[in-house]
Amino acid sequence: MNNYFIILASGQSKRFNSNTLKQYIIYKNKPLFEHSIEKALTSKLFKKIILVVNNKKQIKNKFSKNVVIIKGGIERSDSSLIGLKYIKKFKPSNVLIHDAARPNFSLQLLKNLVDSLKKNKAVIPTVNTKDSIKYKVKKQLFNLNRDHSFSTQTPQAFRFNDLYNLSIKQKIKIQDEATLFIENNLKVKFIKGENSNIKITYKEDIDTNKTFIGIGFDIHRLIKGKKLYLGGLKIPFHSGLKGHSDGDVIIHSIIDALLGAMRKKDIGTLFPDNKKKFKNIRSPKMLKPVIQIMDKNKFYINNVDINLICEQPKVSKYRDKIIKSLSKLLNIDSSLINLKGKTVEKLGLIGKEKAVACEVIVSIIKYD
Repeated sequence: MNNYFIILASGQSKRFNSNTLKQYIIYKNKPLFEHSIEKALTSKLFKKIILVVNNKKQIKNKFSKNVVIIKGGIERSDSSLIGLKYIKKFKPSNVLIHDAARPNFSLQLLKNLVDSLKKNKAVIPTVNTKDSIKYKVKKQLFNLNRDHSFSTQTPQAFRFNDLYNLSIKQKIKIQDEATLFIENNLKVKFIKGENSNIKITYKEDIDTNKTFIGIGFDIHRLIKGKKLYLGGLKIPFHSGLKGHSDGDVIIHSIIDALLGAMRKKDIGTLFPDNKKKFKNIRSPKMLKPVIQIMDKNKFYINNVDINLICEQPKVSKYRDKIIKSLSKLLNIDSSLINLKGKTVEKLGLIGKEKAVACEVIVSIIKYD
């Protein structure tokens, strides 16, 4: 296996009409480009994954050492060539070129492309055109035969040397690498693409989804001699939260909020406190099946807003660490989580530092 995967993410997003460049917009909990990286890593088909961006400072490489981030060029074809020149030193056999604006391709498509390279030099996924297409020659309009018209997609797969040799000779900008082979009358293998593998071009391409809101609340007494967990993070403190589980009020509130937004009852239904098997269970283990329910039903978190209500410990001291912990547990970008600390002006059990409470509101999106 000597395959390499180049992701082009250095476009200017002129048609997307947003202050945030399209490739960095949050889509299904993550920046758009991250979906392509994660799928390429999951496939285990590639020695290295190259992300080509317009500004390396905007990207934090939190992935494995097999992911490399490099600066691209002005045009798409410039960035593609920069990526090809970078991997040339590794003497790759095959390379796949992909647009970061297509996050919904499947692992099976990656496998089909790589398999097809065993007998072909260029392999391109296509889908039939759904619309009736016209083309204009001077002032006259003509109809294209829809049965013989199709759209090309990415990833596009190539034998490296063939694509590299064509790319370094190319003088004009091109829309995709398949064009190089077609214009030079070279054979291209077309395979079945995926209708779900759409290119996100306009803002409305990702704004047509249903949003649901859920509310969660939990409160536990503080007791001596028990560890304190908040948001899945162990907090240094003289007391912990009493409960059938570890008493993590933040995660418990998030679970109830997510279940409420999905109309899936409550935490007690999934984890009844009269079951011995749940005694002293860690809250991240309780959260995991809830995330699995979300994934199965195609729900994604839009944002999480948390009020942690206590006199001590002070939220500000641990806010960033708790958010980082929750980001990992929920598998969402940390920018989607907000954590606020609230006191009760010394009133009641919470005011006397004998209890901690939490309330959470979540917004989730359902993608059809």
